[in-house]
Amino acid sequence: QVQLVESGGGLVQPGGSLRLSCAASGFTLGDYAIGWFRQAPGKEREGVACMSSSGRITDYAGSVKGRFAISRDNAKNTVYLQMNSLKPEDTASYYCATGGFHSYYGCASYRYDRWGQGTQVTVSS
Repeated sequence: QVQLVESGGGLVQPGGSLRLSCAASGFTLGDYAIGWFRQAPGKEREGVACMSSSGRITDYAGSVKGRFAISRDNAKNTVYLQMNSLKPEDTASYYCATGGFHSYYGCASYRYDRWGQGTQVTVSS
């Protein structure tokens, strides 16, 4: 079965950290660009961090640059999003998605066509 499954969300205090995981099954994640996106209630989905299939290209939203880091472990067929110094405005549902096959077209959500079900991140004291 071809799918992406996110995990690692939860409730964290401001300034805390979380690591999200996105495990792929049924296909080789390393062949695709990968992205993390988030959507808060009443807001549009936004690209948080994206990475090319080779791992040589990464893009981050300005609001998370320096705090979040995307990485991939091709042996585990998994991509991660390390989130540090979390802020209340980071509260959202977080989704991973795959993009181009050995191609990278940036971090716009319309470039990504295979999506996980999402995991909730809540930053609150």
